[in-house]
Amino acid sequence: MVTMLVGEIANFIAYMFAPAVLVTPLGALSIIVSAVLAHFTLNEKLHRVGVLGCGLCIVGSTMIILHAPQERTPSSVEQIWHLATQPSFLCYAAIAVGVSLFLMLYCAPRYGQTNIIVYVGICSVIGSLTVMSIKAVGIAIKLTIEGINQAGYFQTWVFAVVSATCIVIQLVYLNKALDTFNTAVVSPIYYALFTTLTILASAIMFKDWSGQRASNIASEICGFLTVLAGTVVLHSTREPDQTASADLYAALPPKIYWHIQGSGDIGKQREDDSLTCEFITVVRQDYFV
Repeated sequence: MVTMLVGEIANFIAYMFAPAVLVTPLGALSIIVSAVLAHFTLNEKLHRVGVLGCGLCIVGSTMIILHAPQERTPSSVEQIWHLATQPSFLCYAAIAVGVSLFLMLYCAPRYGQTNIIVYVGICSVIGSLTVMSIKAVGIAIKLTIEGINQAGYFQTWVFAVVSATCIVIQLVYLNKALDTFNTAVVSPIYYALFTTLTILASAIMFKDWSGQRASNIASEICGFLTVLAGTVVLHSTREPDQTASADLYAALPPKIYWHIQGSGDIGKQREDDSLTCEFITVVRQDYFV
């Protein structure tokens, strides 16, 4: 928990000095570190295909770093507010909030337990707004440390409230997604949607790609797609959790027996059985899924 907290603080600081189109895709590097550490400390096998996935993530991340745009830090939180209230980003924010409310109020109660896109979609859409507001708060803190106090502007506190609200919503629905669906499926889908929407939101609000050549933009997109492919490959090699299945087939208590004959009759004693007529038949449906 301590190391995770340190990592999140470092990630928060990164948004102060680098554009979101650079910071967000590089989050896939944590997947590589986790896979390597799990191989050595938790005895989780990292297969050759998994190594290939790690290589793809590294290659894609390198492409993103080499072609990333330069950070243009606003001189005050009022400038960030101006960027956040421009018509193009207000349109994006309105669509994001509308889609999130539709997913939360209509889709989640009906399809949340069966469709993975519902919970992951909420996390991704809200997550893009989280990154934008966190970047604004981070820049305000950076300017304050440099001697330009931003605490007196109401915009700073608006961004802080939006950040806290979005983080809570994002965590709630991410936990629901992880509780309902397999982590190996949730992680790559969440990474793809969250990163794509964050890059889109940052390009609209902060104009990250403004002034860049088309070749650089194309290289960044190819790098992101390479990282995405590596993430999918790496998660596809994860071994399923055997704990739950092992519990299902645990030995039954003494004097409790169950059997199924080839004829399909359940619990009928065969002539060559040594069991008495007084026995309990235990059959659970999930043994035969």
